[in-house]
Amino acid sequence: MSIDYNLIIGKEKLNFNTGYLAKQADGSVVATYGETVVFASVVASRSVREGQDFFPLTVEYREMSYAGGKIPGGFIKRESRPSDRETLNCRITDRPLRPLFPKDLINEVQIILYVWAVDKENQQDIVAINAASAALCVSCIPFNGPVGAVRIGRVNGSWIVNPTFSESKLSDIDLVVAGTRKAVTMIEGSSKNISEEDVIQAVEIAHENIKKICDTQEELMKAAKKPLMTYTPRHSNSELEGKLKGRFYDEIKKLKDLMKKKDREDAFNAIIEKGVAEFGGEYPDSKGIIGEILNDIDAGLLRGRILDDGLRADGRGLKDIRPIDINVGFLKRTHGSAVFTRGETQSLGVTTLGMINEVQRLDYIEGETKKAFMLHYNFPPFSVGETGRVGGTGRREIGHGMLAERALEYVLPETTTFPYTIRQVSEILESNGSSSMASVCSGSLAMFDAGVPLKDAVAGIAMGLIKEGDRYSILSDIMGIEDHLGDMDFKVAGTKDGITAFQLDIKIEGITIEIMKNALQQAKEGRLHILGEMKKAIAEPRKNISPYAPKIHILFVVPEKIGEVIGPGGKVIKRIVEDTGARINIEDTGQVTIYADNDESINKAIKYINMITEEIEVGRIYEGTVKKIVEFGAFVEIIPQKEGLIHISNLDFERVRHVTDVLNVGDKVNVKVINIDKQGRIDLSRKEAMKRQ
Repeated sequence: MSIDYNLIIGKEKLNFNTGYLAKQADGSVVATYGETVVFASVVASRSVREGQDFFPLTVEYREMSYAGGKIPGGFIKRESRPSDRETLNCRITDRPLRPLFPKDLINEVQIILYVWAVDKENQQDIVAINAASAALCVSCIPFNGPVGAVRIGRVNGSWIVNPTFSESKLSDIDLVVAGTRKAVTMIEGSSKNISEEDVIQAVEIAHENIKKICDTQEELMKAAKKPLMTYTPRHSNSELEGKLKGRFYDEIKKLKDLMKKKDREDAFNAIIEKGVAEFGGEYPDSKGIIGEILNDIDAGLLRGRILDDGLRADGRGLKDIRPIDINVGFLKRTHGSAVFTRGETQSLGVTTLGMINEVQRLDYIEGETKKAFMLHYNFPPFSVGETGRVGGTGRREIGHGMLAERALEYVLPETTTFPYTIRQVSEILESNGSSSMASVCSGSLAMFDAGVPLKDAVAGIAMGLIKEGDRYSILSDIMGIEDHLGDMDFKVAGTKDGITAFQLDIKIEGITIEIMKNALQQAKEGRLHILGEMKKAIAEPRKNISPYAPKIHILFVVPEKIGEVIGPGGKVIKRIVEDTGARINIEDTGQVTIYADNDESINKAIKYINMITEEIEVGRIYEGTVKKIVEFGAFVEIIPQKEGLIHISNLDFERVRHVTDVLNVGDKVNVKVINIDKQGRIDLSRKEAMKRQ
């Protein structure tokens, strides 16, 4: 039986349909917004692997080429590995849903999302989150939803719910918010230096619409909900918990005296090994849960100390920022570099400047686009003192890199004034919390070092939360253990004047607007402190770019002359490149951008292009090259692709019997333009040029 429920969100109708397609899945829904269609299916395994003690949730999101009326490129002609955007949409769907599954569920759950159609206006990532939640709600899988999601934009001061692609380009905020009827569970996005108050207002508008979406999903759930599946909950043993607590409580309590991440991890792992050795034989079915019980004891001690005493794992107060060390210009031969260290988190930022035609070209189902700024984030295993697989970019690296990229985009110069492609790389060399925000700081510093004229410096900070009932504490600049044992990871980046990017993940069922307000205010205080430390290292972009970066010059030609600069089959521009060593990019507007390793090459190229595009003047003397000898004279190229004829009578003051007595092919010769006829044919004179000399 096909079931439909719908509501109006923003300017379009959001429709949920279930019961018609994919009926063998535990739950499936087709969500339509405008004419954008996303299919979601959910399936849970009925068995659990022996010894498993975690919840394996996976989300797969794919944009089918046919959705945009396209055939995939390449030789294979079918969808291949996920693009970065598809990976990001997997993450943005996973994050608001994950906290709402039962804590004792360890059956594997897989969510598969297909984008089946796009209208190229309404953005499909929002539709996907709502579709996934609805599919879970109508399934037999235990889930404490529903979850609703909207995007918020603002154009000319007016708030827009679910802005279109074209509206988002004009918006000063791009905010994705997901949550339940009660609270917000995730936010993600970027903004153009807006205030904390504006972010809160956007979240409040979003949550009012989220409630409506949740109400509609609840109606769908009542009509189509399947009986809940039975599952084997995560193994627990109260007797074992009591024994472990009695044996190791004091030992775990002493971990607070270990300030270094590695020392603490090694000491805690040693306690786990002792726990398994002492109790694994007595409780053979509980070996996998011993570490979890000990982890819960550690979490309880750490959380209680924060709530009761305001002291954190490393002895800091709630608002304290870890010590910061900055080294700008660390790599002398790169175009720009900086090492940013905050506590035990360290990022090496490296800036590379390239030609504007080195932009990244992206082929999306709704159309092609280009990126002149890229931030790539690398997280090798040694950064956390481990061995592991090296090679390939994981979902986490793509997500962290994109967050840092969004944070820095607002302050970038326009390509019309700084026509470079910029690649920023963050090499994470140490990690103990908030490496993505360290990447924002190292990226800002490295681009200052490279002489990129950023509008302002940008810093980022990660905020944490410990919440028990009505009591809560907000933590500034969280470490890894505070992220692991805490309830929130709220990353905020911005300049001294406003916010440029944000990302909120919640491990509980949501947070209130009051908590978010307090977190944003505390984040602002921390961000300003970090920006102050960055300013001590380098206060503004260097006046000149690195001597190892390509030099650049922009000139404009009338569009009608572009063909002459390029030449037939690119012959002229290839010749300019070969003769000068410069690289050239020409836009349809007539903008010519010249790149070279030195000023000499640029000046040669400028002279070449000016010669080609200028009008030939009668009476002017040019230096030309003899291209062809004929019986009655010589053809001389005075500018690229423009030749004139020196008649034999104009070669010299004395009578010339043979042209080759005076000139040969390849000779350089000064000539004067004495006439241009109606057909554009040019008459030259060598002897008239000799008079001038």
